[in-house]
Amino acid sequence: MAKIILTGDRPTGRLHVGHYVGSLERRVALQNSGEYDRIYIMIADAQALTDNAEHPEKVRDNIIEVALDYLACGIDPAKSTIFIQSMVPELTELTSYYMNLVTIARLQRNPTVKAEIQQRNFEASIPVGFFTYPISQAADITAFRATSVPVGEDQAPMLEQCREIVHKFNATYGDTLTVPEIVLPENRVCMRLPGIDGMSKMSKSLGNCIYLADEPEEIRKKVMSMFTDPNHLKVDDPGSTDGNPVFIYLEAFSRPEDFAEFMPEYGGLDELEAHYRRGGLGDIKVKKFLNSVMQSRLAPIRERRREWERQIPEVYDILRRGSEAARAAAAATLCDVRTAMRINYFDDTALIEGQIEKHRGR
Repeated sequence: MAKIILTGDRPTGRLHVGHYVGSLERRVALQNSGEYDRIYIMIADAQALTDNAEHPEKVRDNIIEVALDYLACGIDPAKSTIFIQSMVPELTELTSYYMNLVTIARLQRNPTVKAEIQQRNFEASIPVGFFTYPISQAADITAFRATSVPVGEDQAPMLEQCREIVHKFNATYGDTLTVPEIVLPENRVCMRLPGIDGMSKMSKSLGNCIYLADEPEEIRKKVMSMFTDPNHLKVDDPGSTDGNPVFIYLEAFSRPEDFAEFMPEYGGLDELEAHYRRGGLGDIKVKKFLNSVMQSRLAPIRERRREWERQIPEVYDILRRGSEAARAAAAATLCDVRTAMRINYFDDTALIEGQIEKHRGR
């Protein structure tokens, strides 16, 4: 069986560092590993419209922003197929067939859907498209016969529902669809990077993000304003690193060479954390170190993005070619699905010959 990746993002804004450590960095590593036969990276505009239907310009304008972030992070169109979801209409047809395999009660139990409904204040009036997007996501994954889906931990319930749909379809119509596996970040802290406010997951809608395209001064301001241990009031006070966003970010982003360059008095993160916990280390010093780390990691991404910003027509051409290739792959899967369901009326010669024989002589 071919090893295939399907992953993607909603184009509701520029991508942030949570996307990077949660999935993007891993995608680039997997892309360059040579272990996979095909990699599909989807800009999920149709999914984004499920809760932005009244503001399609938000989605339209951000497609190019997400594409630029992909390319800036190292997604290579020669190795990965970048495409726009709505440009592959076969996904919509697959979704409609899968809807018959899922109950409303099962959708209501999906933890990710419940959390996002609450976050968007949809409890009183849930758009049908938003409510059923786990089914649409299953169509996205199965259309490309994905064997691996790199996502954050919060998306695990979505992938489990996809696997249920695959098992139900194969049990009903015969072995047709591929069962996907989840690929989580190797560094557990990267699975759910908190926002700079320390109160929740980093989210564009909550305004607590550091964006991949942020300028150096903007990054500095955000880092220096980050939430820390509220009980660490004076430098000499012992501080807690558990749940402390500054130290979570250092665990996600810092490397041994960062300590050698920016904070040589410490041998590594363990020593820095130990000093903070026993007291005598101020938040400002730790934040300045984190700022140096973030600047070092994001500067190359920002520079590559600027290069691609000077090649916008080429970026759209990459998306066009990718969408054409993605549509061809999805069409092949849809053909197999229609055959398995026995709704391939014009291609089923046995059906036609049987009807001829049945009605002969009437």
